[in-house]
Amino acid sequence: MIAVIDYKTGNLCSVENALGRLGGEYVVTGDAGVIRSASHVILPGVGEAGQAMASLRGSGLVDVILGLTQPVLGICIGMQLMCRGSEEGDTQCMGIFDADVVKMEPGQGLKVPHMGWDTIEKLDSPLFRDMEDGVYVYYVHSYAPQLSAHTVAVTDYGTLFSAALQRGNFFGTQFHPEKSGAVGEQILKNFLCK
Repeated sequence: MIAVIDYKTGNLCSVENALGRLGGEYVVTGDAGVIRSASHVILPGVGEAGQAMASLRGSGLVDVILGLTQPVLGICIGMQLMCRGSEEGDTQCMGIFDADVVKMEPGQGLKVPHMGWDTIEKLDSPLFRDMEDGVYVYYVHSYAPQLSAHTVAVTDYGTLFSAALQRGNFFGTQFHPEKSGAVGEQILKNFLCK
């Protein structure tokens, strides 16, 4: 059973639809016991880091997440909350990944938010098994994690940022695999094979 964490933020429908297409058995929940007993956990997210982190703390799930030993995937702001901190709202996050989330700067004709399809490179994680550099994934974000020792994929949007992070059983993608077509479906399959 896959637990999709409901902490009153995030685009749960897209994740549910993607898991349904894969035939995965899942539950959307904020129940600590259900999350702890799941085979895999997904922390989705859309929104502002300060409010999202406050909601996660208010739900009492921070310590639950930090104690998980099964595979955990943070998506978009879900991954950002797994970083050390975010410039958005000067937010202290969970510190799973030794990375800081910073505001993206527009430049050279590039717009923020970074929205739409872009490539990921330097793929170095089981998430990207059977994939080559240069595959396209779907982004919608204005903040992104800087490069760190936990970076396992990068995107160049005026500057390099961490497209994906991994530390032990914790994985994160700044992009939305649930909205990234066949590539995103393969990433989710690879995660669920962990």
